[in-house]
Amino acid sequence: MVETEPKPVSVLSTAPLPESSWWELSACANIHGLVAGVDEVGRGALFGPVVAAAVMLPANALPKLMAAKIKDSKKLSASRRTQLAQQINGLALDWKIGYATTAEIDQFNILQATLLAMKRAVLKLKVPPALCLVDGNQLVKDLLIPQETMIKGDERSLNIAAASIMAKVWRDDLVLRLASKYPMYELERNKGYGSQRHLLALQKYGASPLHRRSFRPCQIENR
Repeated sequence: MVETEPKPVSVLSTAPLPESSWWELSACANIHGLVAGVDEVGRGALFGPVVAAAVMLPANALPKLMAAKIKDSKKLSASRRTQLAQQINGLALDWKIGYATTAEIDQFNILQATLLAMKRAVLKLKVPPALCLVDGNQLVKDLLIPQETMIKGDERSLNIAAASIMAKVWRDDLVLRLASKYPMYELERNKGYGSQRHLLALQKYGASPLHRRSFRPCQIENR
């Protein structure tokens, strides 16, 4: 049998859906087999890797996460994200992290590095899913697994919302561990994103080895 590259099926509407209309509970979710939600975090940061998570949830986890009021990780406090990450870890059939380094971001560009991180996360799963729900509108390249792209997927798919939380908590923990090595950038506060104080520190101290040199604010020589 000749394997063909899967074709994307995009969910074009960006209007938020009520909780009762999560994709996995809707009529369009007629997939037989495991579904993986895939999302990334750190795409807009100046420091550190871009991180993706792939999460596969069993059917009995869905009402539990709805009851816990799961949502896009960006709309949750850090403490609530951590609580939900612990719950997802206990409920998920499997979840994995993939990332692309700052060197890969600078080499390939942030979009291609993001897709690479997503691919790595999916390929780490112990059992290949029957379908990957990918947040956004870009198909993961060279992934021979059926995919659907889903705009604002972290508001529409419980699997994607779970992936967004796992990726965010994992990346924030990594940046916090690195913060003590680069205290001048106040990474514990900005998580690598371009806050005003982070930008001022870049102007004063230049970029660290883990800053993304292909991003304009980081194109400053060390002083």
